[in-house]
Amino acid sequence: MLGGRAPTGGAAMLGLSRLFGSALRLLGQAGAMERAVVRAVPSEPKLSISLNLFGSQRQLQRDQTEPVGKALARISASATKSKKRKEPVPGPPVHLFYQGQPVPEGLPNSEAWQDGAELVVERRTYRVERNPPMCHELELPLHVMAGFPLCPRVRMEFADPDRSLFVWYKQARAGDSPDRQAGPEWEEAGRERVFSPEVGDIGLRLKLICTPGDGKRFGESREVEVSGPVEAGPGACTFDERHLYTERPAEPPVTRVVSYNVLADVYAQTEHARTVLFPYCAPYAMDLHYRHCLLHKELAGYRADLVCLQEVDRSAFPYTLCPAMEAFGLDGLFRLKDKQHEGLATFYRRSRYRLCSQHDILLGEALTGDPIHQPLLERLSQYSAAMEKVLQRSSALQVTVLESTADPSKKICLANTHLYFHPNGGNIRLIQMAVALAHVRHVAYELYPGIPVIFCGDFNSMPSTGMNSFVKDGTISEDHPDWMSNGEDERCNMSLSHPLKLKSACGEPAYTNYVGGFHGCLDYIFIDSDSLEVEQIIPMPSHEGVTSHQALPSVSHPSDHIALVCDIKWK
Repeated sequence: MLGGRAPTGGAAMLGLSRLFGSALRLLGQAGAMERAVVRAVPSEPKLSISLNLFGSQRQLQRDQTEPVGKALARISASATKSKKRKEPVPGPPVHLFYQGQPVPEGLPNSEAWQDGAELVVERRTYRVERNPPMCHELELPLHVMAGFPLCPRVRMEFADPDRSLFVWYKQARAGDSPDRQAGPEWEEAGRERVFSPEVGDIGLRLKLICTPGDGKRFGESREVEVSGPVEAGPGACTFDERHLYTERPAEPPVTRVVSYNVLADVYAQTEHARTVLFPYCAPYAMDLHYRHCLLHKELAGYRADLVCLQEVDRSAFPYTLCPAMEAFGLDGLFRLKDKQHEGLATFYRRSRYRLCSQHDILLGEALTGDPIHQPLLERLSQYSAAMEKVLQRSSALQVTVLESTADPSKKICLANTHLYFHPNGGNIRLIQMAVALAHVRHVAYELYPGIPVIFCGDFNSMPSTGMNSFVKDGTISEDHPDWMSNGEDERCNMSLSHPLKLKSACGEPAYTNYVGGFHGCLDYIFIDSDSLEVEQIIPMPSHEGVTSHQALPSVSHPSDHIALVCDIKWK
């Protein structure tokens, strides 16, 4: 699987063989001559020249506009230092050739250092590689379990992970190698970007060698070893049976959508979480690396095209979620909450959708700063306590406009949010939702007139609440009891309306959140009922599975929430 799902059958093997054959030939050719690696980015004022001069690795930073003759003179001076002569002597002659002809010394560096040129230092010849594929970072997750995908975090430059080589190795068992004193013996285990160790690998160490490529060239390889041996998995997980319904990806015109509160580590690791919220959950199962090991397998198995996540840790997004989702074929966007360490993440399958624009907001900030909310702000200003509470909240709204790669005329407005959590905050959630819907209406009705809406999130609202009625009915009366949800001091009675035609794609499950002291439906995927229809709702996990370890999260489920998964299509 060189990015995304692996091709199958003989075509896949033929493709891999050709890719590896090309890599070996190119790397062999490069190995026949020493390399002078030039990194030249047009937007940067300097370029770098890296080469080994008489056993000493040198890296020179030169202005891109500088005549190349000055750069060659500097290389000559560096070569003299590398030889460590006791007395000052003139540097060795240094010349640059391209296609057999000397490069004029007055030519600027930006034009002189071409890929394939030859640099001659005394009698030593270097092949110039301009902006070759580079792998700057390669890291593996800390937690590795049998049966769960292992997704490397890789940072490349001038390279495409889909055109790079990933070769996995596993440690040979003691009986497989006669000489154990020379260190562990390794045997090849796979040639895929994402690797899932098997039960037979438990107790073994793994390593990965990545060779960056761009489709024409390959760069220097980088190697990384897993910090610990492969561990046994937890057995059956809550999402295993759900994956039976998503074994195949959705085919156009159907799109698979996931909404999931993944439980931020900043909340899972508090003393309150360990002793009050989730005392039934084993401490090791609350660890972020363990939970994300489960999460990666769960999300990969849904084969979704659009994924909206809530409570995504700021550090987890780039370090664990993005590498996994990118390897599964999805690109991601992140919106941090105000003054928080977690936020919202939206992913879309890049083979199906292309990013058009982003329109993210902070709900409280938008209420006071965007003129479209002025009527609501004027009414709310009559209720100072409620207004103060709304403006104190850190809630964000992520709005992404995507277009179909197959038919760019088909665009969609994908919204994602996480509303105020307090059980008595129904009035605050109504105001937040009014701001969110007005903003979505602005994007879907004015900026992109007529595009359908998908609105995912953890709305912290049961089906019977005013927030839910407001979304689906389009109105809320000023005498609704939720305006008094936190008592007389914080009431803010008003009538609200919005023009969007939304319905819950997954209906109203018995619960989407199941913890020791509470269970209920708080999460929804609202879709445009005029333009979209539901093709399939992926069944929720069995109650026996959810409660097999008392409640959520558990050793077999990574969050206190349950993902909503459905297939939708244009009418």
